[in-house]
Order: sequence, then structure tokens, then C-alpha cells
Amino acid sequence: MELRRPPVHLTIALVCLLFVSGSANPPPPYDVIELIPTPATRLHGSSVLRMQRGAPFKIAIFADLHFGEAAWTDWGPAQDANSVRVMSDILDAEKPDFVVYLGDLVTANNVPVANASSYWGQATSPARQRGIPWASVFGNHDDMPFEWPIEWFSGPGIPEVRCPDETNSSCSGEVHYSCSFKGTQRLVLMKNEVEQNAPLSRSKFGPKELWPSISNYVLQLSSPDDPKSPVLFMYFLDSGGGSYPEVISRAQAKWFERKSREINPESKVPEIIFWHIPSKAYKEVAPWFGIRKPCVGSINKESVAAQEAEFGIMDMLAKRPSVKAIFVGHNHGLDWCCPYEKLWLCYARHTGYGGYGNWARGARMVEVTGEQDFSLKSWIRMEDGKVHSEVVLSS
Repeated sequence: MELRRPPVHLTIALVCLLFVSGSANPPPPYDVIELIPTPATRLHGSSVLRMQRGAPFKIAIFADLHFGEAAWTDWGPAQDANSVRVMSDILDAEKPDFVVYLGDLVTANNVPVANASSYWGQATSPARQRGIPWASVFGNHDDMPFEWPIEWFSGPGIPEVRCPDETNSSCSGEVHYSCSFKGTQRLVLMKNEVEQNAPLSRSKFGPKELWPSISNYVLQLSSPDDPKSPVLFMYFLDSGGGSYPEVISRAQAKWFERKSREINPESKVPEIIFWHIPSKAYKEVAPWFGIRKPCVGSINKESVAAQEAEFGIMDMLAKRPSVKAIFVGHNHGLDWCCPYEKLWLCYARHTGYGGYGNWARGARMVEVTGEQDFSLKSWIRMEDGKVHSEVVLSS
């Protein structure tokens, strides 16, 4: 079967990324990729966001976009265009200050190219075009190797796969890339995002000792009057999947423990947490059938698909009074928030038209208000403009 050539603007974006980095060759292995330094002890620079005086700070969470799904068909690019429309409409309606891309930006196991960064760039394009800063974490599909479609084997003999030629590539004309079925390493995806989108991308490489887990970092939301006065800390953790098990390791839990004690030793500053795959604690609080108080939400159409194991992170978070909420994606048919111990466990809302399920798309919104009287609220904004499932997470 002939592979469908991706749209010209996508192919141009991919090769231009490679040329900017100085090479059109495949990316090097993990141990020779030049890394951006990990954040220093005191958060500063791109790790700090500022509130506007007299206004709340609003965050849009886009989850499970799944760009590049069925990339060789007409259906796949059409779904990507729908995902861009959903994000654009929500951003224009809500006008957030910040966007969180909560994993599974791409369906890498459907992307037969050497570098999926062009699809990743499509996923972040609505925020980039509006000048809205963002941060991302990895999901289980983002660095998967290519999975061969069974229908490619329906004919006699070896399936015919016609790969475009990349030898005549240029950034001024039509660009071709040759096929690759190995997937794109987390480090490569993150490197391209950060280098090509500064200063809007606030994503970071986590400490090297946490590899193969990559997207582990913390951002500080500061007072409008003093960048050294934190109002909120936002932690981002890589919950694995794809190239390694779906898990938050003990090393990641220890890193969170050290970092939180370092920058918020008395737990006076509120904290919220973002990762992709829910912890097993989500199973403990999951509603039966309909969603009833104290849980808040609109769809409860599947069972929680939790991480493979737990190594201490939930115990740490549950015992830390400054942690107000955890936000995850992964389950497309769930959008509830439920209390757990002294914090809230929340799902986002399936945003992308890629991925399974036909439920209406939307995004979870989070609003931070006040320096003295801190408030954390959330609701879901749907693609048709409706708003529902409002909940206060700071009580």
C-alpha cells in the first residue's frame, strides 16, 4: 500500500527543524544529545511565570491530542485539523495565560517518519500562533515505535511501502522524508520543542538521573509585584509508557521530595501536579456509574487505566498539605474530579480528534486567583462553547 504523503507545510517544518540544528541526519543516541541545563536551586528565568495585577491566572489543559494518527490516510490529517480547530476555539473563548499539553500529543506508533517533531509542532501551534506560553509532559504514545497496520499485509507477498526520497529536500520547496519505523526518542521531541519555541515553551529536560523519564520539572507562578514571591508551584512528571513501563519511579518520587523541600520547605505555597497516566489512587475514588457528589464531572464511560505500579509518589503527595490537585489524561471517557485524602484527583477532557472514543471534545480549565486569599477553581470548556463541571479545588 502506498503511504500517503504528509501535507507540504508539515514536511517543510520537519526538515527545517533538522537544518536549523545543523544536520539532516537521524538524531544521535541519548548520551550524546546536547542538553539544556536543569533548573538551578532558585527558580528563575523561563521557570517563572507572572500573574497580571488584578487578574486571575488561567490555564487551559489539552489532553490526548494524538496528532499523526493514521498518518497515511485522508482521515488522519482531517482529524488533526479538527483538533487544531477545537484548541483554537477554546483559546479564543477562554483567553488563558498558559497552556498545559498533558501527554499523547502524537500517536507515534502511527507516524512512519524518522522524527515526529513536525506533528508535535502541529499540536502546539494554536498556543504558539497566539503567543501563549505552554509546558508539556509525555504520554505513553509520544515515543512509541511504529506499529505496522495489519491491512498492509492483506495482499500477496511483502507489503508494498513506497517511501518518499529526502535527498532533494529544501526549506523553500516541497520536502520529502524517508520512512522510519523506530519512533522518536523523548529527548529528541523535547529538544526540538524547547529549541524551536523559546521563549514560549517552558518545557524542560528533567535531571539526567531520572532517565528514561524526561519531562520532570517545576514552574513557579509569581506575584505580579515580585518575581521572587511565589503564588503557586506547578510540577510536571513523566508517567512513562511507550519506550518504557507506565510508572512514576521511586527516583522521581525522591526528586519531588527533595525539590519541594528545597523551594517550598514549609509547604506554605500551594502546589498542583500534572502527569499523563493516572495513579492507582484514581481507582480508589472512581465513581460507580453516574458521577455524584463530592465528585464533579460529566462523563464516566470507562474504567481507570492506571500506571503499572506505584513507588511512593502518591503517599508523598497525600501527606503534603500544599498539594491541592493532580491532573491527568489517558482515559478519554472520563472527565471527573474526586477528592482523595486532602487533595483532588482530576481528569482533563479528551481534546483531540485522534485517539479512541466519540465523546464531544473539550478542555479542562484551571484558574488561580489571589495572593493573600488563594483560590483554585476548575471547569470544562467544550468545543461547542458550553461550560460545565465547575469545582473549587482549594477548599
